[in-house]
Amino acid sequence: MSISDRYRQLIDQIENDVDRLYENLPDTTAKALRLVDMAVEEMQDMAESVGEIPQIQLEHKLSPVLLKAHEKLDRARVMLEEAGHKNAGGNIWELEQMIYRLLNDL
Repeated sequence: MSISDRYRQLIDQIENDVDRLYENLPDTTAKALRLVDMAVEEMQDMAESVGEIPQIQLEHKLSPVLLKAHEKLDRARVMLEEAGHKNAGGNIWELEQMIYRLLNDL
């Protein structure tokens, strides 16, 4: 699977997971979930154009976006875990790992 396909798939996965989190978590976690939304929004800005980026420039263009998204996900995970939502934090951790794997493949 190409980097651009994996990037888009990652966006879809985060969107699906955050939708489930909104359904299952109390309103007190809204700040953490907003961070996840912000991570997706940053990634979506490049979703359309990622397939047009030449292979040699992918690392340069995608790494900053992925690192920012990872930072927001990490902050959300910590907030959820501190609020006692370990399962939700674990779910976010898996998303972070997907970002790491994509970064490593760049």
